[in-house]
Amino acid sequence: MHRVLQNAPLVGVLAIALAISGPADAAIQLLTPAGQGMHRMFSTPRVRHRSTTSTAAPSASSSPASSAAPSPAGSPAVAADDVVALSHPNSGAASPADHPVSTPLNGVGTVGALFNDDGDGDHFCTASVISSPHGNLLVTAAHCIHGGRDGGYRSDLAFVPGYHDGVRPYGTWSITAAFVDPQWADSSDPDLDVGFLTVAPRQGRQIADVVGANRLLTSQGFANIVTVVGYPAEQETPIACTNHTVMHSPSQLRFDCAGYSGGTSGGPWLANYDPQTGTGDVIGVIGGYEKGGDTDDVSYTAYFDAAVQQLYAQAR
Repeated sequence: MHRVLQNAPLVGVLAIALAISGPADAAIQLLTPAGQGMHRMFSTPRVRHRSTTSTAAPSASSSPASSAAPSPAGSPAVAADDVVALSHPNSGAASPADHPVSTPLNGVGTVGALFNDDGDGDHFCTASVISSPHGNLLVTAAHCIHGGRDGGYRSDLAFVPGYHDGVRPYGTWSITAAFVDPQWADSSDPDLDVGFLTVAPRQGRQIADVVGANRLLTSQGFANIVTVVGYPAEQETPIACTNHTVMHSPSQLRFDCAGYSGGTSGGPWLANYDPQTGTGDVIGVIGGYEKGGDTDDVSYTAYFDAAVQQLYAQAR
């Protein structure tokens, strides 16, 4: 169920299929500036908390090759060949505990809470900023922004990066468009429980220029060390935890750490996390199997593969 807050009405299905070549064209909703009513969350408990172009994305394999999204403006671009060196990116990281428990944070600029009612309501999911050519892209769980089969897109969403204790250090950012894979929209496929959002600039600046951005990596294999950040709905500060990932199934990863209750859905799984900059490489988001997990001590993500890379290419 993880960790979306629920019992909120959904708006009608306003998505349209993009006429883009390729096997996995995105379903998209363009949001008008005011009052299109996003509402809270779908029926499942615990959204916990997990101009478009088409480009060919690398395929996943049993020994997947890495793929990286572009670096934010002002940062050096990383060539695909350079990313292969990240196959064992966390070899120098501290060894996680066997039974870790999450700890509270004072906020991370690249990670934030998704609010309803255009930012005036409650926070119910988590999202994070990722590098893109326009510097305006977020990644979250598909179930945070679209109800899946028989559902539709949420409207009236807003993103608050670095939120903590009622403080909005970087302001409130309006959502302008939402993207999910058609297989999520048609059948709630847990292997495609990934979604992207674009946000409007504030005061003439794009969000990545204000808070920085994480990179999106695909096909990273099943054994990683990640730091997972999320916003429990009942708390006003985010939590974080570092641990190993393991294979749950050929299309899902698992992460064990206590504290990831409703509201943490969409929280990024950050490899190579640098606490000094608050950035890392997003290799998953809380979601997927059981919409991220039915207990707060076990979380899941859909495996980020070529389908996620293609959806990113369409959203960016």
